[in-house]
Amino acid sequence: MRETLRDPLRIKHMLDAIHNVNMYMKGRTEDDLVNNSMLFYAVVKNIEIIGEAAYKLTNDFKESHPDTPWRQIVSMRHILVHGYYQVTADEIFNVYQQDLPILLQQLSSYFDEMKE
Repeated sequence: MRETLRDPLRIKHMLDAIHNVNMYMKGRTEDDLVNNSMLFYAVVKNIEIIGEAAYKLTNDFKESHPDTPWRQIVSMRHILVHGYYQVTADEIFNVYQQDLPILLQQLSSYFDEMKE
C-alpha cells in the first residue's frame, strides 16, 4: 500500500533527478551522449529514478493529476531497466529535450500545491 504522506517526497525525488539531468546535459549535445558512456548512464539512471518515483506515487495522486503521462513515465523506467540494450542516445536525448521540460513544470506546480 502506497502512503499519501510520501507523495511529496517522491515528487521531490523526481524534481531532483530532472535537475541532475539538466546539470549533466548543460552545453552538451546528443553526440556527447553517444561518445561519453559515463554521461549517457548518468542521464539514464536519473530517468530511471523519475520512473521509479512515479511508480511509487499513490494512485489517488496520479488520478488527481491526469495531465502527466504517469503510465508512460513508469514504462520508460521499465524499458531502461529491462530493455537497456535497446535504448539509444537519440531516445534519451529526445526525453531530455522534449519530455523533461514539460514534466519539470508539472512537478514543480504539484510540489508547490503540496506545500500550501
